[in-house]
Amino acid sequence: MAELTFGTEDSELEKRLSDELDAINNAAVASDDQTPLSIRLVDDDGVLQGGLTGWTWGGCGGITSLWLASDLRGQGWGERLLAAAEDEIRRRGCDRVVVATMSFQAPGFYLRFGYREVGRTPDMPDGTAKHHFHKRL
Repeated sequence: MAELTFGTEDSELEKRLSDELDAINNAAVASDDQTPLSIRLVDDDGVLQGGLTGWTWGGCGGITSLWLASDLRGQGWGERLLAAAEDEIRRRGCDRVVVATMSFQAPGFYLRFGYREVGRTPDMPDGTAKHHFHKRL
């Protein structure tokens, strides 16, 4: 008999679900070239100061996370990370990119660089929203 069990973080389950969904997605879309993307920003001592993670798949790039240490914000590093990601996404043969961000994070940042808001998920915690963006490269 099947049984539901509850927990918190479960990296084994996360990987299995991702693998299973990737198999379904690859069967539905005539592309199985999903490739992770990562860019690190480190200081002279090799300490992580920021970075970007994402993916490319079937002509589309996605940004999952973009973060900068607070003392580097407002100095152009976010723009450099985004431009580097877009360059790599193009190099991988993609012509578009998607990203989502919370209302208290960076919607204005993506709008400044040509991203178009294509959707919004309301009623997130504390009255915030999740903004979904798309950009043709």
